[in-house]
Amino acid sequence: MDSSLNEEILTEFRTKFYASEKNLFAQNVCSRIDPFDACLSRKSLEEAHHVYEYKVENEGKPVSNQKNSGRCWIFATLNVIRLPFMKALNIDDFEFSQAYLFFWDKIERCNYFLNNIVETAKRNETVDGRLVSFLLNDPISDGGQWDMIVNLITKHGLMPKKCFPESFSCETSAKMNQILKTKLREYAKAIRDLIAKGEGDLKVQNVIKDQMSHIYRIVAICLGVPSETFTFSYYDKNKTYHSIGPITPKAFYTEHVKPVFDVDNKVCIVTDPRPSNEGASLYIQQPTSRVVT
Repeated sequence: MDSSLNEEILTEFRTKFYASEKNLFAQNVCSRIDPFDACLSRKSLEEAHHVYEYKVENEGKPVSNQKNSGRCWIFATLNVIRLPFMKALNIDDFEFSQAYLFFWDKIERCNYFLNNIVETAKRNETVDGRLVSFLLNDPISDGGQWDMIVNLITKHGLMPKKCFPESFSCETSAKMNQILKTKLREYAKAIRDLIAKGEGDLKVQNVIKDQMSHIYRIVAICLGVPSETFTFSYYDKNKTYHSIGPITPKAFYTEHVKPVFDVDNKVCIVTDPRPSNEGASLYIQQPTSRVVT
């Protein structure tokens, strides 16, 4: 039996769809607004009263939103850090700049990828091998984890969101990532070709430096470039004015954030119940640091 969607079947689907006035009405509505909003019952809204015995209070204002990006790890970490920081400064409303760490993550991640290509090429790893295929498959995704953000913060510091706000490509990163992925794959081939020809480390690193200058330009165009120094002015809960700066992001973290939240004295705890892996042990997954040190 033919299981393909041939023209006869598709014509049947199309005819049945347009034969229903409900389908046409739903199409007109859902092509203009959120389908979930369109399906929400007005009667249910009137009857649902969200009054509960227990309530979890909001911690930290405003509520942060990663939008259409994979920056959950950045938002989660900065949400944890901002609570003791806000308490120390006696303020109600504050966010660290998620865009700032996102900018440096893209730069560092691209450089880390290119240097991993060098190492795998020197080990004669094939392009269709498991490791190189993994690296090439998704070299610049948004996702991350604890050790990656620790590396970013200790190297580049932090800054308030008002000093480096969100951009379109922060909130909707797919198109920027698509551009970067294309360039990184192109650059990976160029690097592997150089090493296959027997070029030395100096030549390869000079090529990577040139490649990274183009990567920096792409990221800077999409996200903006963080200032080298900034001034953070605010009023505390007692209506007293304060000003920090001019200060570098790294000094801001070291002098004002680290005393209340030190990322270096914390670890990420995971469970791996496989019999081959003992508990209460340190495990390192390579390559995941995303920062060349």
